[in-house]
Amino acid sequence: MSFELKNAAPTYRRLVDKIFGSQLGRNMEVYVDDMLVTSKEAHNHVEDLEETFAVLMEYRLKLNLGKCAFGVSGGCFLGFMVTQQGVEANPAELAWYNTSSR
Repeated sequence: MSFELKNAAPTYRRLVDKIFGSQLGRNMEVYVDDMLVTSKEAHNHVEDLEETFAVLMEYRLKLNLGKCAFGVSGGCFLGFMVTQQGVEANPAELAWYNTSSR
């Protein structure tokens, strides 16, 4: 879907809410076209991914594998560091802020 169209973003959000509704807030977060599948326990992660992949296949949606990371214990999402401990500020962003505020 081209996000250049006037109503593309709200239309896409309605689609995401409809097809991933049971996962949102439970084991998935979505912001625009960024998805994060989370699992409280590592042994549940494959099941959570299978649930996501089943929905993607049902609706014939595709992922850009170059932008995907599977089975990681943390990473950057929307400019924040997401770890097993929770969401933290990105040190790279803090370094920029500390040097620019002087």
